[in-house]
Amino acid sequence: MSDDAIPSPGFCRDCLTGQPEGRSRCRACGSPRLVYHPELYRLTLAHIDCDAFYASIEKRDNPDLVDKPVIIGGGKRGVVSTACYIARVHGVRSAMPMFKALEACPCAVVIKPDMEKYARVGRQVRSMMEELTPLVQPLSIDEAFLELKGTERMHHDPPARVLARFARRVEQEVGISVSIGLSYCKFLAKVASDLQKPRGFSVIGEAEALSFLAPRPVTTIWGVGKAFAATLERDGIRTVGQLQTMEENDLMRRYGTMGQRLYRLSRGLDDREVHLNDAAKSVSAETTFFDDIGRHEELVPHLRVLSEKVAWRLKKSGIAGQTVVLKLKTADFKGRTRNRRLEDPTQLADRIFRIGLTLLEKEADGTRFRLIGIGVTDLQDEAFADPPDLVDETARRRAAAEAAMDKLRDKFGKASVQTGYTFPSAENTRKR
Repeated sequence: MSDDAIPSPGFCRDCLTGQPEGRSRCRACGSPRLVYHPELYRLTLAHIDCDAFYASIEKRDNPDLVDKPVIIGGGKRGVVSTACYIARVHGVRSAMPMFKALEACPCAVVIKPDMEKYARVGRQVRSMMEELTPLVQPLSIDEAFLELKGTERMHHDPPARVLARFARRVEQEVGISVSIGLSYCKFLAKVASDLQKPRGFSVIGEAEALSFLAPRPVTTIWGVGKAFAATLERDGIRTVGQLQTMEENDLMRRYGTMGQRLYRLSRGLDDREVHLNDAAKSVSAETTFFDDIGRHEELVPHLRVLSEKVAWRLKKSGIAGQTVVLKLKTADFKGRTRNRRLEDPTQLADRIFRIGLTLLEKEADGTRFRLIGIGVTDLQDEAFADPPDLVDETARRRAAAEAAMDKLRDKFGKASVQTGYTFPSAENTRKR
């Protein structure tokens, strides 16, 4: 973080140089993509949304499509899954019947969805999110909430700058763009991420919530679709500001439990926390190699790095897993999964790695693999994790050493300390 980053009221999203108030272009690189806000360095809750996700991936993979309108969807009787922004200018929208989309934009290039490819890219972006914070709550393949409170010491930067750096990294490494909304609650973070698409970065602070929401249509509020908006309009309610003047009891009497939502969200009141999805049953990490490998000594460093990633996510989330799962995929795409249940749950990289190592030894028989992954299931509260081992003195020393390494990494970054297994670490991977 540069010395002038925090005192400055804003920064450049392209080069991250701090900016004095009132500038329209970056003083360092000349970019107009500056962000200012009185609460910029205090807000920690973000919504990240990939821009025209499916279409952006297709344009990335086929540069000839960059300047053309692209529609992802089925045949003439199908519907639009995603439309690029050029097609949207012509009036094409998601869920529109394909024949109507082609009437609106007859020159569009229509591409059949490749869900396996999109899921692969989605996992890549998700993995990058999880490097920012363990509190990532996915909403779909291409969007998620993130809570970055408490991560400033780890990243040596406030959340706003960490998010801007993340957006730049996605463009450089993945080849697509994202839009970011930063606020103090989920509702307004998601609203913010839609304000300046594509490549947006919008901030909505607590002090401005009422005035920001007041002129907006009632459809801004989650759950208010066309049908319910028509009901509200029949009652003379068209804007969020009108809801702000009404009493909670009156809204609940008219609209039931939805009335309570109207009352709270119209005032920017949303106390829902970002959390791991209830449906999540495991924490894992995996790596796909650029070149298939099969030798035991080549696989072990990757297993160690992945074990450390899993342990970091467990510790930051306050959870532990009792079953260790090793995942392998052979050169001909055949999967192998092996697991072992522990006597008590763990969140230690050392234990995860050592169990994974015993599972790997049985599989490293010369077979060449294109992917390796490690994870834990049977998630539990960290209070039950890793009781002191009164028998194995070396296990206790390794646990103490790992705790010391964690403190150093929190202070100086994850790359500041490495084990003999990962130094120097292999670089012939693309991460998922």
